[in-house]
Amino acid sequence: MTMNLSWVDDFNALAATGNFSRAAEERHMTQPAFSRRIRALEEWLGAELFDRSSQPARVTEVGEWFRVAAQDLQAQVAGMPGEARAVAEASSSALRFASTHALSFTFLPHWLRALEAHANMGPIQLVSDVQQKCEGLLAQSEVHFMLAHAHSGVRGELDDANFPSLLVGTDQLVPVSAPDDQGGPLHRLEGVQAGTNIHLLGYSQASGLGRILRTLKGPAIERLHHQYIFTAHLASVLRIMALDGRGMAWLPRLLVGEDLERGRLVVAASSAWHVDLDIRLYRNRAHAGTAREAFWAVAEASAAQRV
Repeated sequence: MTMNLSWVDDFNALAATGNFSRAAEERHMTQPAFSRRIRALEEWLGAELFDRSSQPARVTEVGEWFRVAAQDLQAQVAGMPGEARAVAEASSSALRFASTHALSFTFLPHWLRALEAHANMGPIQLVSDVQQKCEGLLAQSEVHFMLAHAHSGVRGELDDANFPSLLVGTDQLVPVSAPDDQGGPLHRLEGVQAGTNIHLLGYSQASGLGRILRTLKGPAIERLHHQYIFTAHLASVLRIMALDGRGMAWLPRLLVGEDLERGRLVVAASSAWHVDLDIRLYRNRAHAGTAREAFWAVAEASAAQRV
C-alpha cells in the first residue's frame, strides 16, 4: 500500500474534533468513506492513531507522534516548489533587476554597458518602480539585484546583513526651479521677502529620495514659510512640474543635468541645501547561482576601482 498525502489532512481534521461525522463533512465526503481512509492510513503505518472506545475519539500516543511528523511532512511538501525554483534559478543565466525610475532612465544603461565590456551577461529583466516597491521585490526574492539612491546618514529598509550592497556611483539632490525673465530662479529658498509663500514640489512617502530629503533637510524645510503644491512618487514627474514653473523641487543631478546646462532649469538655493547621494547596488544574500555570482564579482571589481 502507498500512502496518499491527502490522508494527512484527514488525520488533522479528525484529530481537531475527535468526531468522525464532523471531520467527514469538513473533508467533503461520507462518514464511511472517511473512516476507510483513516483506517487505510493506520494500516499503512501499522498502528492505531485514534482510540475509538471514547467519544470523542482520542489521539493515541502513536497519533501524537504522527501529528508532529505530519506537520514536518507538510512543511517539506509546501517548500518543494520554492526549492525547485531555486534549483532552476541557480542554473539560469537571466538576471532580474529592480531599479528606481530615475536611475532606470539615467544611470543604469551606461553602467550596465560598462560592465558588459568586462563580462558576458545573459538576458536582463528590469522592473522599474518607486524605491519602496523595489525594496519589496528584492526582499521577497522576486528580483536578484536592486539599484537605488542611498545616503550613509539615512538607514534604508535593506541595510542589514541579508542585503549586502556596493557603492557603484554618486549623484546629488539639487534644488531647482524654472528660470524667471532675468534667468534667476522663479521659485527660490533664499533671499525671499518675509511672508512670501515658497511653492515646493514634494516626494510621496513611497519615494526613496523623499525619505532621504525628509531625514536630512526636513527640519530646515519646516522652518520655511512654504507650501507643497504638488506631491508625486517620481522625480521625473516633479521635473515636468518644475519645468512648467509650478514650484521648486529637489531633483537628482543625473536627471536634470542637461536641463541645467541648457538653462531650462536653474539652481534655486545655495550648496547648503544640496544633498550628496550614493548609488548602491543591493543583492539578496539568499540568491546563488553561477550567473548571479559572476555578475556580482564584476560589479564588485568595478566598484573597487572607484575607491
